[in-house]
Amino acid sequence: MKKEFNRRLFLKNSIAATGGIFLTANVISCSDDDDPGIEVPSDLTNINFDQGVASFDPTTSSVIIWTRYSAAMEANLLWQISDTPTFTNVLRSGEIMATAARDHTVSIEITQLDAGSKLYYRFIQVDSSAVSVTGETITLPSEDPSQFKIAVASCANLPTGLFNVYNAMANSDADVIIHLGDYIYEYALGQYGTTDFTVSSGRAPEPNAEILSLDDYRARYRQYRSDADLQLAHQLKPFICVWDDHEITNDAFRDGAENHQPDEGDFETRKQNALQAYSEYMPLMTSDINLIYRSFQVGDLVNLMMLDTRLIGRDEQLNLNSYADANFNIDFAAFQADLTSPTRTLLGSTQRDWLLGQINGSNAEWQVLGQQVLMGRMNIPVELLTLFGVIVQEVTTTGSVSPATFGVFQATLTELVTLKARSLQGDPTLTAAEIARVNTIIPYNLDAWDGYPAEREVILSALASKKTVVLAGDTHNAWFNQITDLAGNVVANEFATSSVTSPGFEGFLGDDPAAIGAFEAAITLLIDGLQYFDASQRGFLSVTFQAGSADAEWTFVDTITSSTFATSVGNNVTI
Repeated sequence: MKKEFNRRLFLKNSIAATGGIFLTANVISCSDDDDPGIEVPSDLTNINFDQGVASFDPTTSSVIIWTRYSAAMEANLLWQISDTPTFTNVLRSGEIMATAARDHTVSIEITQLDAGSKLYYRFIQVDSSAVSVTGETITLPSEDPSQFKIAVASCANLPTGLFNVYNAMANSDADVIIHLGDYIYEYALGQYGTTDFTVSSGRAPEPNAEILSLDDYRARYRQYRSDADLQLAHQLKPFICVWDDHEITNDAFRDGAENHQPDEGDFETRKQNALQAYSEYMPLMTSDINLIYRSFQVGDLVNLMMLDTRLIGRDEQLNLNSYADANFNIDFAAFQADLTSPTRTLLGSTQRDWLLGQINGSNAEWQVLGQQVLMGRMNIPVELLTLFGVIVQEVTTTGSVSPATFGVFQATLTELVTLKARSLQGDPTLTAAEIARVNTIIPYNLDAWDGYPAEREVILSALASKKTVVLAGDTHNAWFNQITDLAGNVVANEFATSSVTSPGFEGFLGDDPAAIGAFEAAITLLIDGLQYFDASQRGFLSVTFQAGSADAEWTFVDTITSSTFATSVGNNVTI
């Protein structure tokens, strides 16, 4: 029985930084590094792999496999990858050491694999006869498939509810799961996402404090990856991921965040702690843990470009309060000047140039942007946005909306919808004041692409002759939006997924289906280009790409407070 650790492989493919932290996320294994002579015990037991297994970033010739050895010890692990679930034909194998330097996580980027393969993998700690569950993964096809199907998720706050959506995704027929961020949340018990269900279900956040240190972020990932439904999704599907803000802290940007205060230390230190833990639990094809933008090719069918709209280049978000006086009278001229500045960036120049090169150099039928925030124009009447602000403030301070405020909101919404409908019908009796009420509009979410409109036009210009799908998460709601350029031309279709658990607009609309339905219909009418909106259900998005069409489907679960759940399809769109 061979037990000696393969230090040549480990040292060749790792780069050490100060304090023993590894900058590269993965050990890269080619066929020359294989070590098939390791004897596997016959009495294997599923122990000591409490966070399960996972695979990431499949390409035509490679995939990353991951696990964590949960016994509190340094351990030499054998990994195997096979084309059979019984491992009767082991294609590749090797050894790697799980150490405290990476919180006992390991990730191997296995190269020189055949394209279009279904693969199985596992990890074994030979000395203790411990074996992980068997993971399933794929490599991407090198030739055009008849179809390629992705499932898209975002916004999974563990204290808010059960991960039934992950369970449904695991049992779907998707080839790959695309995760658009907010995989974890940084908050403490009693902060955002806490419900009456949190403590009774044993889902209080660990540690019970807002996470700041490397140990804090690692502990939060360990908790999330101990969830059985999330483990199942990782076990059965490869993931392609990007982070959003909550993997670091709320409304993050290049060098700060709304939810980072001076008494919480240096933001850059916190960010690097967060990204180090991310690299350990969510490994990517990268040699720098600060960079996540990358692309995946599915024959000539799909060019999937995963973006970082959060950290690498983002200028700080604009805040309307900065342009308002004590009575919330807004200096719109100053606001518009800053908003439309041609130097304002969401991506940063390096990533933007990379993206433009990817778009211009691709002959794939479908250009697909996998990114975090809404790209479509989501402009709403100013008076409605003002009421939203009042509602958010009341919910934040009292936990609910007052009946008086909600009554004003409903009445205003009804009036605006009536005026917009009359305007669309060309009603000549509309007064100038009435027209102004529906035409005086402003972006409802300056954290999204609406807060960076000049750069959006640059990207839309490059996509003008392409067939493009934009994927988005972040909002906790489901959307289908036709993205137009400044000239009004439809350039792309945006499919945005609902959340896994994080609440949508039902937080202030309540559980009344009629009120929710009326709100959805009103917002869809008021926002030009918006084709579909679900304000209250938790679920995921599926998109099936094939020659000539892309089919989107929004699937919802009926509960996140019981493990017994049913799914339903909320909407289908074919473009």
